[in-house]
Amino acid sequence: MTLALAQAELAAKNGEVPVGAVVLDVAGNVIGAGFNRNISDHDPTAHAEIVALRQAAAHMKNHRLPGARLYVTLEPCVMCLGAMLHARLEKVIYGATDPKTGACGSILALQEQAALNHQTAVKGGLMAFECGEMLRAFFRAKRQARRTL
Repeated sequence: MTLALAQAELAAKNGEVPVGAVVLDVAGNVIGAGFNRNISDHDPTAHAEIVALRQAAAHMKNHRLPGARLYVTLEPCVMCLGAMLHARLEKVIYGATDPKTGACGSILALQEQAALNHQTAVKGGLMAFECGEMLRAFFRAKRQARRTL
């Protein structure tokens, strides 16, 4: 999760919501990393998880990533979790919960849908305080900047 937090810091430095993600292969090697880029790339799909998945898939030369684990600082949304399910990840581990768009239990538990043809384990709360504090600090600074205008 520390590596995902470092990715989130890169997002914040680029004016993006600080979310970071890394994908590890079966042996624990980082095969993909990403941070939110949807504002800078003008791409609504450029969430940290999607960026990391694209990099991992290119590295593996395969759209399927069986046995891989993805660490992300914020609970994934429906789009991102859907992509993770399609990639056949073994496990998704996230830090802070997202009460507005979280699809791993906050507003929806997409991974628990038995009708899906692949099941991915999901675990939340790893370094939740640190992950959440990075987001809180980012939005505090944004609000403060608006007040001083």
